[in-house]
Amino acid sequence: MSLGALALVGWLLALASGETAFALAGWAFGSLPGQLALLAWSFCFFYHLCNGLRHLAWDAGFGFDKLVARKSGVAVVIAASLLTASFWAVALTRLTA
Repeated sequence: MSLGALALVGWLLALASGETAFALAGWAFGSLPGQLALLAWSFCFFYHLCNGLRHLAWDAGFGFDKLVARKSGVAVVIAASLLTASFWAVALTRLTA
């Protein structure tokens, strides 16, 4: 998440620095390693969001049973994967339209 935040700041600085810097940042994020980094960052974001909801349920006293905790952990990974796939499906559809 921290590296993604730094990448976002770098992109914003490139945006403010002019057309050449922005084109270079666009090339970097458009390359295969850049796209994989964006995919990983978005998965981390959604994982953090879903696990935060899980911890919120724990703070309310739910889900401490070992079996429930294990199942909720698997559910967090599945939900983060589905949210990531949905986000990129919508984002890529909007980019090509």
